[in-house]
Amino acid sequence: MDRIAVKIGSNVLTRSDGSIDFTRISALVDQVCELRAGGTEVIIISSGAVASGRDELHPEARLDPVSQRQLFSAVGQTKLMHTYYQLFKERGLCCGQVLTTKENFSTRHYYLNQKHCMEVMLSCGVIPIVNENDTISLTELMFTDNDELSGFIATMMDVRLLIILSNVDGIYTGAPSEAGSELVSEIPCGSDFAAKFIRNTKSSRGRGGMHTKYAVARKVAQEGIPVAIACGKRDNILPVIASGSRNLPYTLFLAGAKPISGVKMWIAHSGGFARGSVTINQGAAEALLGGSATSLLPVGITAVEGDFEKDDLVNILAPDGRTIAVGKANYDAATAQEMMGRQQAKEFVHYDYLYIEQP
Repeated sequence: MDRIAVKIGSNVLTRSDGSIDFTRISALVDQVCELRAGGTEVIIISSGAVASGRDELHPEARLDPVSQRQLFSAVGQTKLMHTYYQLFKERGLCCGQVLTTKENFSTRHYYLNQKHCMEVMLSCGVIPIVNENDTISLTELMFTDNDELSGFIATMMDVRLLIILSNVDGIYTGAPSEAGSELVSEIPCGSDFAAKFIRNTKSSRGRGGMHTKYAVARKVAQEGIPVAIACGKRDNILPVIASGSRNLPYTLFLAGAKPISGVKMWIAHSGGFARGSVTINQGAAEALLGGSATSLLPVGITAVEGDFEKDDLVNILAPDGRTIAVGKANYDAATAQEMMGRQQAKEFVHYDYLYIEQP
């Protein structure tokens, strides 16, 4: 069955005064129902919990930013899911809540458990609505924003297409409001030409901005999944993009020709949980980056850092200190230190568990 993921940003779900735009949510639910009727499974990654809670609560006590976020998300997530539940129920469909944290992607076991839950939901006709659990996700445990989360979900669930909805039509050659600024309609896989147009500013309602959308879209496209960035306030935007039509404006990141395996997708998106690192010599670096199926052997390792165990993820560093790959270690740190530089030894990271970072 066809399957897509749709990330809905806070600026799509809120009005200019910060209140929740129930009319817009209803319109998006209608579009999801249309896609479902046409045979497309839809996974929703929805922001808006904090905004929804802020719209509901006006605490008298002065709260620090972390406490505010926890309070608003605890109340707002309930309110937001109730809205989705009622709207889908009126249209004869059922939705379910999936709350996650970045740590849930840190091990293959947790990753597969989460994937299984969502596969079961989809197989039973339930629409998964995913959000970060902001009540417990703090500081280093947080996703950059739900754009990053949508990339994790899209690759984990092997979708055909990821759509990231914002309050603008996509990536422009300047500020969208500037005279002469044009929409970039298509970005080839691996191309970084549009980076010079991105301003590193955050959205007014959410944690992210176009900079993170661009980074996530580029990474996911390189992993074999096309990504569209579009305005969620345009009528019928989801069916238009899902059909491949260009009747409405949006930016499309073209996918790479060779999708990577599910294991490598997990490794690619879990590098932030690496428990250590190894530095390799120039010859080993050139071999890994050469494009052929090459495992990392102990003979190429020149330094070992961290206290990792067997099967932990480790960063692989070039001689200049750049992270060029992430892999699942076949040795713990002590054994890797002992085996470092040896020839005729079992590979430290097998190619099947090695993800090469894209430049």
